[in-house]
Amino acid sequence: MIVLFSGRRGVYTFSSGLTVAYLGGLEKGSDNVSDPDVRFASADVDKVRLPFTSNKDFKGVDILLTSQWPSGVEKYGNNVEEHSDVCCSSLVSQLALSLKPRYHFSGFGGTSYERPPYRNHRVLQGSAEHVTRFIALANVGNKEKQKYLYAFSITALKFVDAVELKKQPKDVTECPYTVDASLFKSETSEVEEKVQQFFYDQKSLENRKRRHNTGHERPQKKPAQPSGPCWFCLGSPEVEKHLVISVGEHCYLALAKGGLTPDHCLIIPIAHHQSTTSAPDDILTEIETFKSSLRKYFSSVRKEVVFFERNYKTRHLQIQVVPIPRTVCQDLVDSVVNFAVSQNFELAQIPQFSDLKQIVPGMAPYFYIEFPDGEKFLYRIKQGFPIQFGREALALPSVLNMPDRADWRNCKSTKEEEIQMVAEFRGGFKKFDITLR
Repeated sequence: MIVLFSGRRGVYTFSSGLTVAYLGGLEKGSDNVSDPDVRFASADVDKVRLPFTSNKDFKGVDILLTSQWPSGVEKYGNNVEEHSDVCCSSLVSQLALSLKPRYHFSGFGGTSYERPPYRNHRVLQGSAEHVTRFIALANVGNKEKQKYLYAFSITALKFVDAVELKKQPKDVTECPYTVDASLFKSETSEVEEKVQQFFYDQKSLENRKRRHNTGHERPQKKPAQPSGPCWFCLGSPEVEKHLVISVGEHCYLALAKGGLTPDHCLIIPIAHHQSTTSAPDDILTEIETFKSSLRKYFSSVRKEVVFFERNYKTRHLQIQVVPIPRTVCQDLVDSVVNFAVSQNFELAQIPQFSDLKQIVPGMAPYFYIEFPDGEKFLYRIKQGFPIQFGREALALPSVLNMPDRADWRNCKSTKEEEIQMVAEFRGGFKKFDITLR
């Protein structure tokens, strides 16, 4: 393929049917360069994307070429070794979100980077679509010998079998972008509004609120407060503090009251947050860090670990952490999935790099479970969900073989016994504890 200079923006369709969209230059206001010939604004982006998005049969373009990187492209992906904010553009993010390119190439920034492919649909929310691969290329002949060429074979989207086109790679992630209509002066079309709803999450809500803020600083959102006494807010007098194992910056680790096993524990936010889908990113990051430390700890004692969360008939986020002997892991997933079927509901498997905030809308109730091999399952809860399902599934004869301990109220220990169990856990966990580093 030979790409000729055809202006700073546009679309070119080759005789093979391959569609290439392109946007050159830098976003207006991204640095001190004032030359309008190397600048683009929202109007330029609209001229590229609107002819496509106004077509109800539009599926995506084959290739998108941009000078700047899309802002936020690293989200859910691998980190960038060398990165500068000046090489990123929020408008390019919106263009990629609208055009859904199969390949997106960027050459500005001087750094080679390839993130895992991301999906252009929301899991369990509509039919599957093709994935997008973002590739940034370094400068030609760079001293660091970073990649500046990318060889690949591609057939025009319109000629690819639908099943083949929509195949999801194992390393696929959620889309790293969210619609921000505030970047565009014109009103969005009906199609754009559908796309906005499709990728809506808490950040888009924050963007709309920001437009009404006349001050220079973003207003600070007050932490949520429980409507009554909470047994899990660390500052609450109701908390049984002798169960606390470790306290981080945003979360703490505590022994489970009436646990399935002596080392059954909970990862809990210090402040009041109801669920993973409502918790801010700093809390979710620390939860993942605790998970990683717990995996290492239990691995050192030849155990694997299951994490699950039930956002139903509970007011405070709790990540249940249940260690499992390695000898029962082979049939673990089948045992839990089949048990769900016996309870008249079905757990839906979701991709490994899924983000619950993009799958579950708002405060909708759900049950989520993560297995030792990385497989993840979700159930959007309806009425009649058995609230002890997670414990009952892991207490099955084929797993922990302790059905009598499925209900935590049947597993009470004395305060002295709980203090002893916490001391033993804390001693074994010490060298893996992130809060002690």
